[in-house]
Amino acid sequence: MDTRVRNRRIQVGEVDTFYREAGPVDAPVVLLPHGYPCSSYEFRELMPRLVDRWRLVAPDYPGCGYSATPEDFDYSFDGYAAFLDRFVKTLGIRRFALYLHDFGSPIGARLAIGAPERVTALIIQNGDIPYEDALGPKYAEIERTWTLPAEQMRAQLAEAITENIFKEEFLNAVRPELAECIPPDLWKLHWSLVTPRRKEIAVDLIAGLKENRAWFPEHRKYLATHRPPTLIVWGPQDHYMPEESGRAYLRDLPDAELHFLDGGHWLLETHLDEVVALMRDFLGRRHGGYS
Repeated sequence: MDTRVRNRRIQVGEVDTFYREAGPVDAPVVLLPHGYPCSSYEFRELMPRLVDRWRLVAPDYPGCGYSATPEDFDYSFDGYAAFLDRFVKTLGIRRFALYLHDFGSPIGARLAIGAPERVTALIIQNGDIPYEDALGPKYAEIERTWTLPAEQMRAQLAEAITENIFKEEFLNAVRPELAECIPPDLWKLHWSLVTPRRKEIAVDLIAGLKENRAWFPEHRKYLATHRPPTLIVWGPQDHYMPEESGRAYLRDLPDAELHFLDGGHWLLETHLDEVVALMRDFLGRRHGGYS
């Protein structure tokens, strides 16, 4: 079995795009949009564990990871969703299971809403939720900036984009024994890729959470209307999205399979074996598998 992850580039419209791919080209696809402040690097350990039955595809968004940072691009949740749509079409991918984590959740959900027939299943792992009343205390810190004038808000958000804050984002207050499982490569690598322009992009995206709030009803409507088969794997030690956030999905996905693991936001670093076991079982039942 070839477990290698292939590191590739492809032109998606005007964007020179880096992506990671593993598994047989004719196997059912699992699409892996990444979160913030990360890149496709977050899936580096997951991908080899599923290659025997699925094709794993993980792109870096424009302005993230090893993809280009074009000036003429819409760096917003809508813009990234449109990019993701072009990306799967460029690769000729017609149907896929979709992994939703962190900012990858509102981006991937927009992709699903645009063409729900393409999505065979969802795996939601500490994704940004569309339920205002179930967000964690760290979101309140972001919400407080919304009362400020636009330029003052942006200046305050920019102060939070530092290497030390990246470190805090990845550790996210998990217990010390779990923090030891989260490699410093995550914040060291991703901070090294931040340029002045990419910092502006990050500010735009975080500031865009305010406008994204108005989109929550569309996200919930998609879930309630289409009821895609869903696996929810949640780390409750998450100051942005605690246990209540994971349970909130059951309001619109009452048949979802919900599992809480004893971890936090970055379960693929601390609980990879458990996540892989749950995904293999779920995908085997809901998304076929190469044999």
